[in-house]
Amino acid sequence: MTLLEFCLRLGFASLCGLFIGLEREWKQKNAGLRTNILVATGSAIFVMLSLKLLAEQDGDVTRIVGQVVTGIGFLGAGVIIRHGKNVRGLTTAATIWASAAVGSLTAAGFLIESLICTGLIVLVNISLAYVDDWVEKKTDKSG
Repeated sequence: MTLLEFCLRLGFASLCGLFIGLEREWKQKNAGLRTNILVATGSAIFVMLSLKLLAEQDGDVTRIVGQVVTGIGFLGAGVIIRHGKNVRGLTTAATIWASAAVGSLTAAGFLIESLICTGLIVLVNISLAYVDDWVEKKTDKSG
């Protein structure tokens, strides 16, 4: 991987994290703009490190990627809060996890695919929030 490819992938991961983070920031969630940019960028850095090590040595690219997934799970657990019977922060935790996946995709060179995934993540967070609210109102009235 050339330095230009490295910078392009890193920048692309940051850009995707920015788009995902904008939606979270707009909704004033705990893990917003900076968190999602850093998660996507950090994941990309680790995956590109793993690809570089694989190219230079006889390594296993999946080992670092697996640790990224585990590390992001730990980070996501930090945003989940329990209030009595209610649990808050699951969507934010899942969004952080998805940001890491997008960063990993960009690091592997799947730029168009990462854009598609970014769009889907933002679409799910925006559009299904309305469905969530509608269902909650329906169940509150009937329950």
